[in-house]
Amino acid sequence: MSEFRVLFVDDEKELVDTLVERLQYRDIEATYELNGASAIERLRYEKFDVVILDLKLPGISGAETLKVINKEHPDIPVLIITGHGSVAEIEDMPKGAIEYLPKPINIDDLIGRMRSAITGNEQ
Repeated sequence: MSEFRVLFVDDEKELVDTLVERLQYRDIEATYELNGASAIERLRYEKFDVVILDLKLPGISGAETLKVINKEHPDIPVLIITGHGSVAEIEDMPKGAIEYLPKPINIDDLIGRMRSAITGNEQ
């Protein structure tokens, strides 16, 4: 049995393929969607413990996706990852996410932050 379930929402397929594989080696069930619309739909019929969401997505933006997730699934913590992280952009990021993590992602740091988000404890 896995430790927890995570859904990545990111259009960088190579990145999420690698992250999913690395997390599965650590007994964490991980999967992904490449856009916000498919992630929103998947969350309607599958349960996840945490969502990792990129802000720059094709179609529905990460910010809009976050609004829908927070409205429909307020119990699921969302962590934002972005490769576009200047200080000004961080100040303008949407409300409703637990944390904002810059790319590239350190896998051990990500796991710790996901665990903290799920349990409600600060890291």
